[in-house]
Amino acid sequence: MDLPNFLIQLLNSVQYGLLLFMLAAGLTLIFGIMGVVNLAHGSFYMLGAYLAWSLGAKTGSLLLAIVLGTVLSVLFGLLLERLLFRHFYRRSHLDQVLLTFGLIYIFEELRSILWGDDVHGVAIPQWLSASIPLTDNLSYPVYRLFMSGLCVLLAIGLYVLIAKTRLGMKIRAGAFNHEMTEALGVNVKLIHMIVFALGVALAAIAGMIAAPISSVYPNMGSQMLIMCFVVVVIGGIGSVRGALVAALLVGLADTFGKVLLPQLAGMLVYMLMAAVLLWKPEGLFRQ
Repeated sequence: MDLPNFLIQLLNSVQYGLLLFMLAAGLTLIFGIMGVVNLAHGSFYMLGAYLAWSLGAKTGSLLLAIVLGTVLSVLFGLLLERLLFRHFYRRSHLDQVLLTFGLIYIFEELRSILWGDDVHGVAIPQWLSASIPLTDNLSYPVYRLFMSGLCVLLAIGLYVLIAKTRLGMKIRAGAFNHEMTEALGVNVKLIHMIVFALGVALAAIAGMIAAPISSVYPNMGSQMLIMCFVVVVIGGIGSVRGALVAALLVGLADTFGKVLLPQLAGMLVYMLMAAVLLWKPEGLFRQ
C-alpha cells in the first residue's frame, strides 16, 4: 500500500470511527446515566437517514433537512422518554430489553407505512460534492471531510456540555447518586428527558449525515447497532471518552481489515473486542 492509498484508508477509518462515536455516545449516555439497555438505538439512526431523505426532498437542502431533522428527533426523544422509558428505569434489564426489542419491530413497521420499502439515495450538496486530489489518479471526497469535521465539533460540544456546564454537573451527579441528587432539589426526571433526547438526536444526526454515502434502506440500523454495542463494550460501559477511543479503534480495524485482510475482515472487530475484554474485562475506561 503506497502513501496516498494509506492516507485515504486512514481518513476513511477516522470518518467511520467518528460516525460510530456519534451513535455510541448516545447509547452510552442513556445506559451510563439512566441505566437503560436500549436495543432500539439503531432505529434512531435509521430515523435520521429517512428524515434526511424525506426532508431533503421537500426542502431541497440537506443542511436544512439536518437542522429540521435534529429538532424533530429531539422532540421524538422527549416524547418517547415521557411515555415509555420513564416507567422502566427501576425495572430489570430484561424488561428493558423486551421493551426496546419490541420497539425495533414497531419502528420498522412505521417506517414501512410512512416511507415504503424501497432503497433511496440522498444527494450530496453541490458545494460539498468536490474532491481533493491526492495524486494524479486518487482524490478524497470533500463530503467525507465535512462528516468528520461535524462529528468532531459535536464531540467537543458534548464534552463541554458534560464537563464544563452546570447542566453537565447535574447529569454527572444524577448518574453517580440518583437519590441524593434528587434530595438536593435537582429535577432528575427532567435531566433524564434531556439525556435521552440528546442520545436520540446524536443517533439521528449520525444517520442524516451518513445517508448520502450509505443510501437509505430498511433495517439499516441493525448492523450499526451491533457495531455500536461493540464500541460501548470496548470503551467501557458509561464512558464517553472510552466510546471515542473505542470507535476510532474499531474504525481502524474495520477499514484496514477490509483492505489488508479481506478474508478476516468480518471477524477483526470482534477479535479486537475479545482481546480488550481478556485484557480489561471492564473495558478501556471505567465510567
